[in-house]
Amino acid sequence: MITELRTKRLLLRKMKPSDSGSLFKIWSDPEVTKYMNIDKFTEETQAKEMISLLDKLSKKNKAIRYSIIELKSNKIVGSCGYNILDFENTNTEIGYEIDKDYWGKGYAPEAITCLINYAFNELKLSRIEAKVEPENTNSIKVLKKLNFTYEGTPKKVEKSKGRLIDLSLYSLLVTE
Repeated sequence: MITELRTKRLLLRKMKPSDSGSLFKIWSDPEVTKYMNIDKFTEETQAKEMISLLDKLSKKNKAIRYSIIELKSNKIVGSCGYNILDFENTNTEIGYEIDKDYWGKGYAPEAITCLINYAFNELKLSRIEAKVEPENTNSIKVLKKLNFTYEGTPKKVEKSKGRLIDLSLYSLLVTE
């Protein structure tokens, strides 16, 4: 699995332990974590543990998460990646979040486009999914802009922050 991907303005680099301070800042922001399936972090050790868990999944080719680095400033502005990699069924689920200070700059669609191209062209996957809480209108706008198809909203499908939530399913096929 490739550990670095580039776009015009961004470097997507596999997360590493030294990213914990920057990622803690993002993952401790209640506005950023509002629609994530984690509670906002309160200690940097939580970010270190998350990075370690994601690294273990990466070593098993089950998932990979990238720190999104703005090339102009060399600052981590978010993270994205493949939450689940299913090579047998040639599909993946993506996830992403951007530091609130960088919202509205087009970084999410730019990073996701990079993930899409890598998934279809290099990993030879045929389907990419994204699961989004129906109230997360900003994320839904990003997915629609990238031509993801809305497939429906299963009710009470996943536990998040101690409660069962609805999740809208969006997909993109290599043939689309």
